[in-house]
Amino acid sequence: MVRQARILAQATSDLVNAIKADAEGETDLENSRKLLSAAKILADATAKMVEAAKGAAAHPDSEEQQQRLREAAEGLRMATNAAAQNAIKKKLVHKLEHAAKQAAASATQTIAAAQHASSSNKNPAAQQQLVQSCKVRAWQIPMLVQGVRGSQSQPDSPSAQLALIAASQNFLQPGGKMVAAAKATVPTITDQASAMQLSQCAKNLAAALAELRTAAQKAQEACGPLEIDSALGLVQSLERDLQEAKAAARDGKLKPLPGETMEKCAQDLGNSTKAVSSAIAHLLGEVAQGNENYTGIAAREVAQALRSLSQAARGVAANTSDPQAQSAMLDCASDVMDKANNLIEEARKAVAKPGDPESQQRLAQVAKAVSQALNRCVNCLPGQRDVDAAIRMVGEASKRLLSDSFPPSTKSFQEAQSQLNQAAAGLNQSANELVQASRGTPQDLAKSSGKFGRDFNEFLQAGVEMASQSPNKEDQAQVVSNLKSISMSSSKLLLAAKALSADPAAPNLKNQLAAAARAVTDSINQLITMCTQQAPGQKECDNALRELETVKELLENPTQTVNDMSYFNCLDSVMENSKVLGESMAGISQNAKNSKLPEFGDSISAASKALCGLTEAAAQWEMLPDSLVLSAATIVAKHTSALCNTCRLASSRTANPVAKRQFVQSAKEVANSTANLVKTIKALDGEFNEENRERCRAATAPLIEAVDNLTAFASNPEFATIPAQISPEGRRAMEPIVISAKTMLESSAGLIQTARSLAVNPKDPPQWSVLAGHSRTVSDSIKKLITNMRDKAPGQRECDEAIEVLNRCLREVDQASLAAISQQLAPRQDISQEALHNQMITAVQEISNLIEPVAAAARAEASQLGHKVSQMAQYFEPLIMAAVGAASKTPNHQQQMNLLDQTKTLAESALQMLYTAKEAGGNPKQAAHTQEALEEAVQMMKEAVEDLTTTLNEAASAAGVVGGMVDSITQAINQLDEGPMGEPEGTFVDYQTTMVKTAKAIAVTVQEMVTKSTTNPDELGILANQLTHDYGQLAQEAKPAALTAENEEIGSHIKRRVQELGHGCAALVTKAGALQCSPSDAYTKKELIETARKVSEKVSHVLAALQAGNRGTQACITAASAVSGIIADLDTTIMFATAGTLNRENSETFADHREGILKTAKALVEDTKVLVQNATASQEKLAQAAQSSVSTITRLAEVVKLGAASLGSEDPETQVVLINAVKDVAKALGDLIGATKAAAGKAGDDPAVYQLKNSAKVMVTNVTSLLKTVKAVEDEATKGTRALEATIEHIRQELAVFSSPVPPAKVSTPEDFIRMTKGITMATAKAVAAGNSCRQEDVIATANLSRRAIADMLRSCKEAAYHPEVSGDVRQRALRFGKECADGYLELLEHVLVILQKPTHELKQQLAGYSKRVASSVTELIQAAEAMKGTEWVDPEDPTVIAENELLGAAAAIEAAAKKLEQLKPRAKPKVTVLSPCLTFMVLCPFACLQWKKQPCFFLPLPHAVEAWFFPSHAPQPPWSQSRLLYLP
Repeated sequence: MVRQARILAQATSDLVNAIKADAEGETDLENSRKLLSAAKILADATAKMVEAAKGAAAHPDSEEQQQRLREAAEGLRMATNAAAQNAIKKKLVHKLEHAAKQAAASATQTIAAAQHASSSNKNPAAQQQLVQSCKVRAWQIPMLVQGVRGSQSQPDSPSAQLALIAASQNFLQPGGKMVAAAKATVPTITDQASAMQLSQCAKNLAAALAELRTAAQKAQEACGPLEIDSALGLVQSLERDLQEAKAAARDGKLKPLPGETMEKCAQDLGNSTKAVSSAIAHLLGEVAQGNENYTGIAAREVAQALRSLSQAARGVAANTSDPQAQSAMLDCASDVMDKANNLIEEARKAVAKPGDPESQQRLAQVAKAVSQALNRCVNCLPGQRDVDAAIRMVGEASKRLLSDSFPPSTKSFQEAQSQLNQAAAGLNQSANELVQASRGTPQDLAKSSGKFGRDFNEFLQAGVEMASQSPNKEDQAQVVSNLKSISMSSSKLLLAAKALSADPAAPNLKNQLAAAARAVTDSINQLITMCTQQAPGQKECDNALRELETVKELLENPTQTVNDMSYFNCLDSVMENSKVLGESMAGISQNAKNSKLPEFGDSISAASKALCGLTEAAAQWEMLPDSLVLSAATIVAKHTSALCNTCRLASSRTANPVAKRQFVQSAKEVANSTANLVKTIKALDGEFNEENRERCRAATAPLIEAVDNLTAFASNPEFATIPAQISPEGRRAMEPIVISAKTMLESSAGLIQTARSLAVNPKDPPQWSVLAGHSRTVSDSIKKLITNMRDKAPGQRECDEAIEVLNRCLREVDQASLAAISQQLAPRQDISQEALHNQMITAVQEISNLIEPVAAAARAEASQLGHKVSQMAQYFEPLIMAAVGAASKTPNHQQQMNLLDQTKTLAESALQMLYTAKEAGGNPKQAAHTQEALEEAVQMMKEAVEDLTTTLNEAASAAGVVGGMVDSITQAINQLDEGPMGEPEGTFVDYQTTMVKTAKAIAVTVQEMVTKSTTNPDELGILANQLTHDYGQLAQEAKPAALTAENEEIGSHIKRRVQELGHGCAALVTKAGALQCSPSDAYTKKELIETARKVSEKVSHVLAALQAGNRGTQACITAASAVSGIIADLDTTIMFATAGTLNRENSETFADHREGILKTAKALVEDTKVLVQNATASQEKLAQAAQSSVSTITRLAEVVKLGAASLGSEDPETQVVLINAVKDVAKALGDLIGATKAAAGKAGDDPAVYQLKNSAKVMVTNVTSLLKTVKAVEDEATKGTRALEATIEHIRQELAVFSSPVPPAKVSTPEDFIRMTKGITMATAKAVAAGNSCRQEDVIATANLSRRAIADMLRSCKEAAYHPEVSGDVRQRALRFGKECADGYLELLEHVLVILQKPTHELKQQLAGYSKRVASSVTELIQAAEAMKGTEWVDPEDPTVIAENELLGAAAAIEAAAKKLEQLKPRAKPKVTVLSPCLTFMVLCPFACLQWKKQPCFFLPLPHAVEAWFFPSHAPQPPWSQSRLLYLP
């Protein structure tokens, strides 16, 4: 770090000199002054950094000095950015322009490849999804290109730069979706060339998007402060454009642009109005929080939405022939721009004063003015004005109902009744026509709304006439009340029609319109029932006919759900209503025949309700899509909890981080406002006075405002559900249901009309024949409806088809396996092995992504089952083809069979899952055993996918194929932005800890790759695979870590750093693959080393971002790591002390160190207190406390080691006792730091805080024990006793850890466990001997041995018990016996301690009983270990087993040597000197040594004398001795 600081200081010094030179050459005095000021700031920051570097160099172990250096370096970075801001900005914008060009070109190529591949794609659903994503992207490419051109043509324009940044950021998310859709489509394309082209284009696009994302983020950081100014400039330019359009309209020159139609522009205006409202709500929220950066982003969103509004308003005006309408539209749009300009200006002022109530109030008023201007703009749309006129007409007509009295009627009751019936029929018909027209053209809406207003006027006149006929005031008031109800229902109907016309794609508006129409019909029926005097049953027949006419609309062009019923609920409803209808039809016929007219009316009403229920169920069955509807905003007082939960759900499901933040903030505002309102309501309830009433009224205002802001934000088209698109196949599947339902309604209407005449004249035989015919038709249509609904149960047909596909695939795999067994699997020649592997990996990934969706659909989403099952089955055919092809090109027979077997296992597990899914059928009421079988099938399939993926990745890494790994890294990078997730389960500290560990593992892997690039490039693929896996885990943890970070800025920083690391990892994996293919390429090796250096640097950036997120917890992580190092160092010192090599320096004594140990220990106690106190304090204080405690424990360990050495190597046991005491303190501090990290930021009643208190107590106990040991270490009479007490306390602490439910960090084998039990036996014997002798030396030795033996036994017992192959019963048994053994040994040591204090013969005799109890526990422990191993366990000490292991080891060594020999190349034979056999050994040896010095590999023919000397006749002759050569290496 210090070395880098020196380099940085030199670089900044050069920069300062360059800036001064520029300032001297600058002619503009203002610019010269700015440059000199920047140079001064930079020089000051450099000086501070140099000072901090000197401090860090002087104190290399000081965490505080290192932190100061980091802060100084960060300050220098900021100063450098400020000094070179313009140059940096230009460079970043230039990079962004280049990245945007590449992304646009790659997207265009991908769209072309997708279109070319469409003809050979076997999966229509995947192709449709790809086409849809291509359409979205095709619309955005021109915007991106326009942004690039604008930035290039105006390089100094902040507005152009920000427009390019916005276009780039808007390009990213749909681009990622297009990449995912393209990859999902590739396996189902039959034409190999098209598939490879699309796959390559998708990879290129993914790389281009990654580069674009990085460039846009960096450019955003550089240009961010200019967002508000740019937004203001854009809004002002839009206002000027509208003024120009208005001038063109006056001159008659305003023409629509190509592609602009009235329908399209009207719809765009409605959508952009919602987008503007949503952006304004977001802007208000950010201003309230005082975040300038996010306020700028929100202002830019407002400006971008206003641009869309301006274009749409111009298009509407250009498509309007009426000059007055043109002028009104453009005036209203200009007014919106003017008000929005004021809003952004006020936002800029208010963000500087976030707590100023006056600024907030002024801002809210301006925002309200913008909202009103938007409403006026929408009201200018064709059709909207006519609907408004109809609404006014209804309102004006309804004013007559406010009169206290009505003039007497001039008509008879029968005339008034007839007029009312005719007007009711006309109004009901107009309501149905209005519903149909709202889905048509603006002209249709205008015509139907005008007719509805006139018909309502006539109906109201007839109603008033009827009210005049009423004989008393009560009846008259009842009529007026019903008329008011009809007036209100009519207004709601007109408003719903207006809303749907303005935004046809809005979610749930069609259902609201249908409900409003039915409400009008119901209100009319209530009035008719009360006002008309007819024969019993006649009114019921008329009401039923009107209801059937209204409900028939549900069957026309269904595109949205009618209610929340599932398929099974629909079927139950049809069955129940058909039963009611059957009974009602029988009652109609019977009561009409017997002239029981009241009962006849009841049967008609019951039949009408049943028919309406049947129609609703049939319409709902036709459309069962998923939808997430943001509701409850209008009933927030009653459903605040539901609204907040919906906000939280919406936040978890959106990929937009800004929207995620806004939803959470809105939920908080609504909840807080509701809580305040509830308080005031309670106060008002307790004391109802004017003051409390005023407070209650005032408390409603913030709640209404919060709900309005939330509603405006949630109405953004981004959050709207996509309207369902019914395919031709879907419409054909719906036809039988629709036809049956329509036939049922038509026949029912005929039946009711016939029954109505029969009720008056039951003696008409032809009418009875007609009634029977209608009844029969209704029954037949209901039977067909039920039959069709049952036959077309969602997903059943698709499950059968998918099962057939998988069976066919299994047959193909079986045939390929047979061919492979008989060595007759012909290699596939039309495609490479790499391409086949990529196809398999892609198909397996897509199958893996569909496992959970299929399972979820099978559990409770019948409507999704068929789609998901078909989607999954589509990927098995290409998977099988690729697997057979890959196996045919694999030379190794075993690898062939493994690949085919694992592919077959995956297909079989999928087949089992499909059978179970078909049985479950999406019915949540299915039996429990079916749900359990489904869960088991899901788990089996996941395991099969994991096994096959592992095999493919290993094969790819061994061959140097890294395409799949790069794709995995890219996918992980994209998921950080695009993958919405639920509420995080852990805290930031949990994710931070895991990420730090994973990041360090990545750093280690990168370093190994650098090493292997030189020594063994063949292993680079394996390391690349490990790097890919580690990065995937890191990215997976980064999402929840960002969500749980202290603030959004830190979370965004973490994600950005992880993404940058991902790009580096992808580049490193690519270089590793290239080097593995060309190991001797020096240039590629150099590139890999340079890329690895960059990745290591980016790992440090990730760690720094995590540290910034929670500096205190990061300091705890660092401190825990440092303490682990101290403990390891103390263990090493104990080894030296035990060996008797820990010697004193000079003539020092323990007294020289005693005071230092005591002072340092007391300082550590103080640090411990501060650490515990700051666990719930600020991160800064926690970091300081953690660093201080580590510094103190380091000093304490050093001074204790010096003190132990001063005791001399002649007393090793005492040395070990002393070092063990400080080791206990270090371990307790490590646990305390871990508990502090876990308790950081938690409430006082959290379990983590309770654990922290316990850890603090243990820490104090161990420090106290250390102090006692230090005081007794030179006291020959008590040091043994003190050592034994310390050991007993240590064993208790180890036993507490052993008894905790936390699993061990690693597992071990039963053999290791059994070996550890032997130490217990030795320690027991030592303890008994010490108890009998009562010598302090024996007691010390017993204490040291006992501590080590029990700790090792407990550790190995828990590790062996948690081995994955050990059953639960055996685990509990081993843990129980381990605890009993430790408890028994503790009792033995405590008894020895009692003997030491009061030695008697009786107490010593009791030692045998304690030792027997320990021996019995050890025996039970060994039996438990044997039970862990099972029946295959063998004694590792058995000589036969030892010999067998030695032979196996030798065989493995020989095999390895043989493989190495196969790789050796022949080389020139060394010269062999042949010596005379008669030379003596004494002559031969010096000669051989001289020759060997010249030539290390030297073979000598052995003379008989030498041979006899080396190999006596009585010794066995080695096989190589026959060569009579001596090899001297």
